[in-house]
Amino acid sequence: MELNQITYAYDRQPDILKNISADVELGRITTVIGPNGSGKSTLLGVMARNFAPKSGHVILDGKNITDFKPKELARRIAVVHQQNEAPSDMTVEKLTSYGRLPHRSMWTQSGKEDELAIEWALNCTKLVEKRHLMLDQLSGGERQRVWIAMALAQKTPYLFLDEPTTYLDMYYQIEVLDLIKSLNVEYGLTIVMVLHDVNQAVRYSDSIIVMKDGEVHMAGAPKMVITEQTMKDIYGVKVTIKQEEEAGMIVVPLGIV
Repeated sequence: MELNQITYAYDRQPDILKNISADVELGRITTVIGPNGSGKSTLLGVMARNFAPKSGHVILDGKNITDFKPKELARRIAVVHQQNEAPSDMTVEKLTSYGRLPHRSMWTQSGKEDELAIEWALNCTKLVEKRHLMLDQLSGGERQRVWIAMALAQKTPYLFLDEPTTYLDMYYQIEVLDLIKSLNVEYGLTIVMVLHDVNQAVRYSDSIIVMKDGEVHMAGAPKMVITEQTMKDIYGVKVTIKQEEEAGMIVVPLGIV
């Protein structure tokens, strides 16, 4: 995926995204980070064609994203939004099954291919034994896995996630991020996600896009873009960066600049 000089604004408001160009490498994990209000989620929305840019264009597999029909695009990109809602009495399996809608017409019923995709999604997210439970019977981390399962059931090569660890405690954050990493490693999914935690971005990403004030400040491998100077410039925070044998690269905040 290529982003070419993307500019975006809500209605007649000032530009939220300003002349953004970036690449998403196939088969890798790209994470977008930056302060609140820097345009991270908006950028993901433009990449998923939820928002139409004022100028510039998104190229997906050599084709302008605006040229895809809705169902065709939904068979290429699955999105897990930051906030999701569904009836609390819906079962895990039922919600997961909605991921198959882009593969069916309104006149066709689910078939063997749909069943296999749903089963695969439930297996990937370790929800097979919870398939008949209602959503309100699940923990926050389990509910997040259900939304990921629904996205996986779409069987797309691209998976976008907007702050997938928000509202989760440390255990479930690690569980979700380990799942995302395994989907990339085992199944080759190209993943783009928005994260707040810099250390999580460093640990789980192949490439990081650093944003500030609607612009791309820097992009590249974690060790290249996450520096003490970058953290000062982007977040206004003084940090020290350590290299631990087991944990790898760790960003330690020291105070506000």
